[in-house]
Amino acid sequence: MAENADVLIQNRPMQNRKGYRPPPRDRRRGPARPRGYTRPAADGPVLLYGWHSVKAALENPEREILAIYGTENALRRFKDEGLALPVEPHLVRPDAIAARLTPDAVHQGILAEANPLPEKELDDLKDARLVLVLDQVTDPHNVGAMLRSASAFAVDAIVTTARHSPSATGVLAKAASGALELVPIVSVQNLARGLQALKDRGVQVVGLDSDATSDLADVPLRAPLAVALGAEGKGQRQLTRE
Repeated sequence: MAENADVLIQNRPMQNRKGYRPPPRDRRRGPARPRGYTRPAADGPVLLYGWHSVKAALENPEREILAIYGTENALRRFKDEGLALPVEPHLVRPDAIAARLTPDAVHQGILAEANPLPEKELDDLKDARLVLVLDQVTDPHNVGAMLRSASAFAVDAIVTTARHSPSATGVLAKAASGALELVPIVSVQNLARGLQALKDRGVQVVGLDSDATSDLADVPLRAPLAVALGAEGKGQRQLTRE
């Protein structure tokens, strides 16, 4: 095998407790907004909820927290664990948090408004030794799970498409259980060109696919390495495979 050759490896596609549902009247009107409440603009602050997601965001120096809304128990937990809050939190009822989220969201009594993390570029990965590439993986639960695994296996960054990928907030952050703050995400407009840019820097590119003829155990791997996964169901697109 050539030192920088592409490799396509066999891979099989991977296949909540219900959250609070307000009664019909509250679902229509919603609870009274807490003092100081401001609904984020569509392209403005992101919503982070759940203990691990918010705790990790508070501990991330790159994450700017704008507001924190929590129940009495949740805010007491932050105090008991000695976590410094960068802003004065708003004490709210659980339904005030639930009204801002999808019905199945498990918020654990805590929600934070924050600015998005600073955007990363491929040029920021010059020293990366291990990169995970996602080809239009759209399920935020799947991406969140991948972020958890990426953090556990010391992946330096995740590269994904700017379109057809979930936003780095809400459900994804909750599924990532804090790993969103630990593993940078790089979005590229064209994944095939992004992979080529990695190869041009000497990165070995390995694709995992159910129709591949090579077995991962038989492939000599080296760093720097990029491992590419396809989307749910349809796998990698043709240009990615090529």
